[in-house]
Amino acid sequence: MAEIVAPRPASTILLLRDGAAGEIEVFMMVRHYEIDFNSGALVFPGGSVDKGDKEIIADPALYSGGEGLDEVTLSFRIAAIRETFEESGILLARPKGSKALVDAKRAKQIEAAHRASLCEGKTTFLKVLIDNGLLLALDELVPYAHWITPEGMPKRFDTWFFLAAAPPEQLGAHDGKEATDSIWVSPREAMEGGNSGRFKLPFPTTRNLIKLGKQASVRAAIEDARGKTIVTVMPVMTRLNGGRQLRIPREAGYDGDVFEVGALG
Repeated sequence: MAEIVAPRPASTILLLRDGAAGEIEVFMMVRHYEIDFNSGALVFPGGSVDKGDKEIIADPALYSGGEGLDEVTLSFRIAAIRETFEESGILLARPKGSKALVDAKRAKQIEAAHRASLCEGKTTFLKVLIDNGLLLALDELVPYAHWITPEGMPKRFDTWFFLAAAPPEQLGAHDGKEATDSIWVSPREAMEGGNSGRFKLPFPTTRNLIKLGKQASVRAAIEDARGKTIVTVMPVMTRLNGGRQLRIPREAGYDGDVFEVGALG
């Protein structure tokens, strides 16, 4: 019997804005074709929790909204904001002493000074926060979903999905390395692109886009998600009549429990 790979803790954020066409929009990126997980897929920004995220936990003066959260929960939220900054340049943080998020101009300055070196491991997120007098806005994140890669897969992740309203005028851009393109897109357009072959959409991304697409605005999406019980989803794959099915908990809120799928992604 093959050894089951332990899932790696990871986080992702669905950054939301109200689009000009009257539909909610979410920031998404196309992963580089040479990346060994979800290569070429259209995904939300995010990535693995690392030890640096846990070092930030030790200093509560570096984040707001962490009251009552344990270290594991904090690490997922900190990783979500760090990975989103690395992958998109969008920064969910506040200047110390301010209730407002960092404005677009200041965020751009911080990105220009630190994003590349952070991605290359030449500096740490801890140092970026201290040097720029920032507090991570953990309270801006609303838990949305929790997915664990199925057993039997060679690479597995234990991923928390969060919703957050994108800071005003922070538009975001892919890094050109891990991601080759980025787009603000409505869930409807993303799903149409997946059906037409324009986009490659992993199964969890598809389910969360469909769920998000039921909301008319950023406010509605966040208010609907806030306080809801999150049901962990670890799909179970079965083969049937030459095809594949994924079974997930019906109570997770994805309009069903058995889905026909192609590649898992």
